[in-house]
Amino acid sequence: MSKPVKEMMMAEYMAKLGENGDALLVNIRGVGANATNTLRKDLAKFDISITVLRNNVARKAFEGTGLERLGELLTGPNALVYGAETVVEVARKIVNIARDMPDLELKGAVLDGELFVGEAGVKRLSKFPTREEAIAKVVTVILTPGGKLVGAVKSPASNIAGILKTIQEKLESGESIAKIA
Repeated sequence: MSKPVKEMMMAEYMAKLGENGDALLVNIRGVGANATNTLRKDLAKFDISITVLRNNVARKAFEGTGLERLGELLTGPNALVYGAETVVEVARKIVNIARDMPDLELKGAVLDGELFVGEAGVKRLSKFPTREEAIAKVVTVILTPGGKLVGAVKSPASNIAGILKTIQEKLESGESIAKIA
């Protein structure tokens, strides 16, 4: 393959990925053409793309990017899976799909420069919280002590209000209030 063609392919890889520095690597060898088309359609519903790679060209294209660590896994036929909000969502979808497609090999993934190797690594990544889930957990952790403090401050006032209401009801009904010693 000529150098200009390789450069065009590298530019195409980078154009498809855009600013995305996280992706997942799979081997689709052995997956039939119809199953591959179904896989692509299912992933497209979630704004996830899949691109078959040429290993040497991909290695060069990934140099200096967040995907550089995937170069270690580029042996044999590979396809890059990327898109959605985060690679965690991509991993979740691929792990679910891989249950029904035993020929789909999960080779690894990269998240923020960290390499997750093999099927075990991709499954571990799929259990990470997404950005929104992580933000929700942080907000919950921050707000929980404040909520407990408000409850503790409100509790004595609630008790006093309850006692006053009982006294008022007794006085309105004409009952006398006994003195507590």
